[in-house]
Formats: sequence, structure tokens, C-alpha cells
Amino acid sequence: MGNFQLSDGEWKMMNVLWNTESRTLGQITKALEPETGWSRPTAYVMLKRLISKGIVRLDDSTRIQSYHPLIERNDIIPEVTESILDKVFDGSVSLMVSALTDCRKLSEEEIRKIRKILDEAEKGREE
Repeated sequence: MGNFQLSDGEWKMMNVLWNTESRTLGQITKALEPETGWSRPTAYVMLKRLISKGIVRLDDSTRIQSYHPLIERNDIIPEVTESILDKVFDGSVSLMVSALTDCRKLSEEEIRKIRKILDEAEKGREE
């Protein structure tokens, strides 16, 4: 996996690309406009940046151009998580979890899921 450093705007653009079937410039701009206020030229510049990073491709094989992600969200999450863990928490998973629980009230469902993840991680260490 490459080194994918995404800005906040690039994340917003990628979320639109990951969550929609139709991906013309007009459709992308319309999806982003309520949250970002971006104009068509601004969305186009962002797409060009993502294309140059090798994360998005332009399909111009038909009359209507469309944009498609070259990576899936789950492909980039491990790298981004490692980067945040190293930069912000000095590599400490426990410090990160502590910070998350200090700043956000966890639902019972979230606590249950976290416990399950930790139980599975512990089982994996024992094997």
C-alpha cells in the first residue's frame, strides 16, 4: 500500500466516491456542496489531486466522464490509523483508547464491540 496522506477535503471527496454509484463531476459537486460549499471547479481540482496521487481514476471511455476510487476505504484505514497512533499517541494504543473514552460517551453497543475486539486480540496472542 502506498503512502496515502489525505487532507480533510480529500477525505470528504473520497467518502462521496466510496458511497455513491454515479460519480460524474456534477454529481460529486452536488453531493459535496451542502457540507463544503465547493463549486464545480474546486471539486475538479480536488479530483485532479486524487488522480495524481493514484487514488482515483477518470473514466473517459464514454461520452460522460466519471470518477472511480482505486482503493477501498478498508484498504487505507490501517495506514491512517498507524499514522494517527504514531503522530498523536506516540504509538500507544491504550493512550488512544483512553483519549477516545475521555472525550466521547460510549454506548453500551460500542463498549460491547470493543470488549469483543479485545477478547479476540487476546485469543490471538495466546495461539
